Amino acid sequence: MKPREAAGTIIFLGYTMTARRFLWRYGLVPGVLALGLALMVTGCNRDSDKVTVDFSKTMPVARPGDRASTNPPLRVAVAAMVSPKETLELYRQLLTYLGHKTGKNLELVQRKTYGEVNELLGKGLIDLAFICSGPYVTGKDRFGFILLAIPEVHGQPTYSSYLIVNKESAFHRLEDLKGHTFAFTDPDSNTGRLVPLYWLAAMHTKPEEFFGRILYTYSHDNSIMAVGRGLVDAAAVDGLIWDFYEKKTPAFTAKTRIIKKSQPFGIPPLVASRQFPPADRERIQNLLFAMHQDPEGKRILAKLMIDRFIPPRDELYDTVRQMEQQLAGLKDAPHAPSKP
Repeated sequence: MKPREAAGTIIFLGYTMTARRFLWRYGLVPGVLALGLALMVTGCNRDSDKVTVDFSKTMPVARPGDRASTNPPLRVAVAAMVSPKETLELYRQLLTYLGHKTGKNLELVQRKTYGEVNELLGKGLIDLAFICSGPYVTGKDRFGFILLAIPEVHGQPTYSSYLIVNKESAFHRLEDLKGHTFAFTDPDSNTGRLVPLYWLAAMHTKPEEFFGRILYTYSHDNSIMAVGRGLVDAAAVDGLIWDFYEKKTPAFTAKTRIIKKSQPFGIPPLVASRQFPPADRERIQNLLFAMHQDPEGKRILAKLMIDRFIPPRDELYDTVRQMEQQLAGLKDAPHAPSKP
């Protein structure tokens, strides 16, 4: 597929989502797990106890000649915090806005995991990416990407992890979930995996010891859906995403209930590859920082429930770093004897 000539055109890189094992086992509707377009953006010891949503690879991002053109496209990824179809619907207008303002075509890239997006950033195969706060902290030094901007929601640049259960269930505490089925989102997710790992470590246990079965959904909306449909007993999800659906599509969250919230963390940021030219980085930043003052930009942000974008503040992610350090310490600490 060749880039179109008109500035601001969004170009999708195609892929196929198989999700066979998840669909066969739990009968999920393919449309909800989003067949079709790509866009911008271990559980238990026994194999039979672990389920993952399996996506096929997308076509290669880099194509010979792209960088040699006089107006190379702007390659943008959005880590799979929500399913591909939902990501397209939520972010398409924002990225179209950036494309028009910069006079560039956009190539929207999707990968199955947060780690794969980090790899693309490190190799300079994408220019920009909205990534989860966990992969930002763990990948910043390794992949060398640069913090560009942070969304501010409800006046705050922070968010939390929500532990959710089915509304009709009898669960009220994390402790009640022992022996039950639990959904993580991504192996590198902060709110969808690191936080519950931290909670369990504080209880001197591990997921494979505590839960009866573990699965990975690879997006927070899939986790919400799985809990609401009773396919899993509980999940840890991005609080911003749960709140978004609670306001915009309340039927989606109506069958779930929050039983625990984490401490606040820096909101998933927009980062740039180190190979992305400094002048282009500055231009993108200026556009984002002024977006809430532009009527069209303000309308797009309102749809995303974002107040505005604010300048980089790496210290907002110190709580993630501290949690990782404490988690490492808890893992190394001797376990207290079990109660009879």
